[in-house]
Amino acid sequence: MTMTDTSVRTTSPALDSKVPTGDIDTMWENHKFSMKLVNPSNKRKFTVIVVGTGLAGSSAAATLGELGYNVKAFTFHDSPRRAHSIAAQGGINGAKNYQNDGDSVYRLFYDTVKGGDYRSREANVYRLAEVSTNIIDQATAQGVPFAREYGGMLDNRSFGGAQVSRTFYARGQTGQQLLIGAYSALNRQIEAGSVEMYNRMEMLDVVVKDGETVGIITRDLLTGEVESHSAHAVVLATGGYGNVYYLSTNAMTCNVTAAWRAHRKGAFFANPCYTQIHPTCIPASDDHQSKLTLMSESLRNDGRIWVPKAFDDDRLAADIPEAERDYYLERKYPAFGNLVPRDVASRNAKTVVDEGRGVGPLKNGVFLDFEDAISRYGKEEIAARYGNLFDMYANITGEDPYNRPMRIYPATHYTMGGLWVDYQLMTTIPGTYAIGEANFSDHGANRLGASALMQGLADGYFVLPYTVGDYLADKLGDDVVPTSDPVFVEAENAIRDETAMWLSVKGTKSPEYYHRELGKIVQNEIGMARDKNGLEKALSEIPALEEEFKKNVRVMGDNTSMNVELEKVGRVADFFELATLKARDALEREESCGGHFRVESQTEEGEALRDDENFRHVSAWEWNGQDTSQTLHKEQLEFDYVALTQRSYK
Repeated sequence: MTMTDTSVRTTSPALDSKVPTGDIDTMWENHKFSMKLVNPSNKRKFTVIVVGTGLAGSSAAATLGELGYNVKAFTFHDSPRRAHSIAAQGGINGAKNYQNDGDSVYRLFYDTVKGGDYRSREANVYRLAEVSTNIIDQATAQGVPFAREYGGMLDNRSFGGAQVSRTFYARGQTGQQLLIGAYSALNRQIEAGSVEMYNRMEMLDVVVKDGETVGIITRDLLTGEVESHSAHAVVLATGGYGNVYYLSTNAMTCNVTAAWRAHRKGAFFANPCYTQIHPTCIPASDDHQSKLTLMSESLRNDGRIWVPKAFDDDRLAADIPEAERDYYLERKYPAFGNLVPRDVASRNAKTVVDEGRGVGPLKNGVFLDFEDAISRYGKEEIAARYGNLFDMYANITGEDPYNRPMRIYPATHYTMGGLWVDYQLMTTIPGTYAIGEANFSDHGANRLGASALMQGLADGYFVLPYTVGDYLADKLGDDVVPTSDPVFVEAENAIRDETAMWLSVKGTKSPEYYHRELGKIVQNEIGMARDKNGLEKALSEIPALEEEFKKNVRVMGDNTSMNVELEKVGRVADFFELATLKARDALEREESCGGHFRVESQTEEGEALRDDENFRHVSAWEWNGQDTSQTLHKEQLEFDYVALTQRSYK
């Protein structure tokens, strides 16, 4: 492969990405051979904790258990099947090239780097593309009911940011079906005794001794009991932090606590400003909504996005003639049309709504119209492709999308930032790993559609099981640190003190109130478009609101039983600290790239304008203590295989 960038840039000494040397297309295979191994009879001597049981966590726990490790898996749900991965609808990418339309591992790698606006680590992305083909085989063998063509081959459809069909899907339930596959593998290991499952438990701290991970502290959400669990390694698979916006497509229980508590123990937090705004969500219907509903991006395959050309047009869609409609994505991006990447689609939707051309009762949406597709393929074919999504839309809005266009608008969806990890998926705390959306590693500044499921399963099934052995091999003969050790006792006491503090405030407003108010600031100042004044305003308003929160929040109940308010207050406290760092990170990054759009940095046509000279790096922030600003470390990014260019989807 041709190298395109040989410039030398400086990376912080605190960040060692551990990217192997050699050609990128043989790097992972060679690295697997060079890593230390733990033989089968020795694996049972190690204990690994996996926190989170979505696709990344369930696949990791199942695979580690299958290999012979003693695994403890934790979820705050009543069952792993409640993990938010079930909400992923549209599909999972895999470079199989079944359609014979020009796809390849390299093209998936290229599309992912380009889609992330050249802010991801090439080595990790290539590995992701490389193992994507294995994921499809794994899931199919587990019985995941992927859609099939007439001849029996697995079907594919296209997704935003690509000009090939590489997305495997199970109608609009792909995440749920993949999770059932991983859950079945996990259950097999639970039955075999290699995995011990802990339901309704929330991780509240990582325990570190002599600079290495030795376990975690949890709270039993049913009894309130604080407990210690020791292990040789800890894997965090706890998802993203999109609920810092309050209104998002995430489940309302999604939070940042596990990752943030690891950050406070020494794990650097990378690129918190990178947040994906999904273009295909049902618009908010009033000011009191607490959750937004995602409509799969797969709908953009056959639906056409448009708004009236006229401002403040109150006519029904059927009454607006073709000549008076603006199919703005097709007009501006003819090569990709409605399949431009999510960040591009989202910003353009915001632009036309801000211009006064929004649709719906609140003028806060754009049309996603299937009239042409139904005319071309017939209602039955469209129902076969998207029927459950159409039913969901009709149930929520009371509108029939077969007879009138859907209304959609962007909403916070996925976070590309997360805990910094090296090529081994290890954080800056030795022995603590982060996989799936909890880490930062594969998507740069913008994730391509159908790549979240791909990354979660790649990390859990095919990457972590190799890399964790490389770490554990040197610990053969070492027992786990007993939970009676002072480091565990101190960590437990700190959690109990924190709990007592929140219960003692006796203020006048609920954690929910402060979460909503925080979300308004984050949405207004760190949303789809950011500028210096707004970010500085956020850095003033967030700490002021946080101070009020600490003095005036009211947590009902006690800590001796199930207490949803007590759960919420700790998560909101962590969101306050994250929001401050998010604003700082966005202020420091004086460029536009992917999901981070600085108004001061755009092309004449309003597209994101990168500054590769000054910001071609990962921003990794080091915790320095409460009420003390984090230290910024930079991992410089080098592009040896994909040329740095201004993104164009025209």
